[in-house]
Amino acid sequence: MMPDTASDRRALADRLQESGVLTHPEWRAAVEAVPRELFLQPGVFLPTDVGRWLPVTAFGTGPKEWSEIAYRDESLVTQLDGHLTADRTAEPVPGVPTSSSTTPVTVVGMVEALDVEDGHTALEIGTGTGYSTALMCHRLGEDNVTTIEVDPGVAARADAALEAAGYSTWTVTGDGLLGHPRRAPYDRVIATCAVRRIPHTWVRQTKPGGTILTTLAPGSWAYGTGLAKVTVNEDGTAEGRIIGESSFMQARSQAVVPLAGDLSARTAYADSERAAKVPPALLEEWMPAFLAQLATPGAQLVHATRGDGHRQLYVFDADRESFAAFTENGSGWTVRQGGPVTLWDDIQRALIAWHDAGRPDVSAMRLRITPRSHMYWIDGSPALRWEHRLA
Repeated sequence: MMPDTASDRRALADRLQESGVLTHPEWRAAVEAVPRELFLQPGVFLPTDVGRWLPVTAFGTGPKEWSEIAYRDESLVTQLDGHLTADRTAEPVPGVPTSSSTTPVTVVGMVEALDVEDGHTALEIGTGTGYSTALMCHRLGEDNVTTIEVDPGVAARADAALEAAGYSTWTVTGDGLLGHPRRAPYDRVIATCAVRRIPHTWVRQTKPGGTILTTLAPGSWAYGTGLAKVTVNEDGTAEGRIIGESSFMQARSQAVVPLAGDLSARTAYADSERAAKVPPALLEEWMPAFLAQLATPGAQLVHATRGDGHRQLYVFDADRESFAAFTENGSGWTVRQGGPVTLWDDIQRALIAWHDAGRPDVSAMRLRITPRSHMYWIDGSPALRWEHRLA
């Protein structure tokens, strides 16, 4: 028998309200009504100190402990490697998270940012566990919410949890990047995954004046990503801005395979070597990482340690066979570049322009979407402007 978690839900709502994330009474009512624990079946994976994941299930845990886990202010991993759930292993395991219940502060912050009104229809890309779907069903009514999930197993578990919570909404298994034209147009589109660009199918399926909210990762990095909020115009374009930092798993079809193989072979032939004017360690900060992805959208950042213990960073663009390799020395960093594209030159220009502009944060970035391109810019900074055209 599942425990009564009404007090846990009220406590969660209190914490979210005190933090300033939860501001509307309608969303508070949703947080108090939706039991998060229902959307964690059959269990979760908790991180360990040795880099493995500890499986924890509701049936193998005491009611009080399970409630404490369910209402933690953190994301809870529910699937590893695209298939493994917590009920299928008893020991700590290695793996890469591929589905999770996002931390409530992020979920509630996003649904509040949608600025919904009574009667609005919403399309959710990435059902995940179904918790955010349930919140929207409570707020808008189950018939006004359509949710789509690419993973059949994840979709089935979410659908069962939604039914158990009393929400018989429109659940679809399919590629969320295509949206769901059958029930379009929508007043609001929200994605709980990161995308390299906002698909124009989403723009086409949103009513003029409607809102699209999604995490943008222009270069598919795990961080240095932004929560984009755009309004769809009558002419089929959309315009808005990045409203803050955001981090989500990438859409399955856009996930980048990490580079493997001999890094020394990839960097064997350098065309230039010089001192870096800007420390590449800046790329470990959020806004510089976002700018680097705009400047070199096909590149990946790789960390390594040399045999002598010195830290080394790389930027690779495998498709364009280009690289920048950085080595830290006593006085700074040395950069070696090779291939047809001088990756670091492009990134360095962006970082210098950003510094000259007063180091604005990611919320200064504006964007405009057309059928042919994505344009990004910061007002008053001509050097911080990019247009990513569709191939």
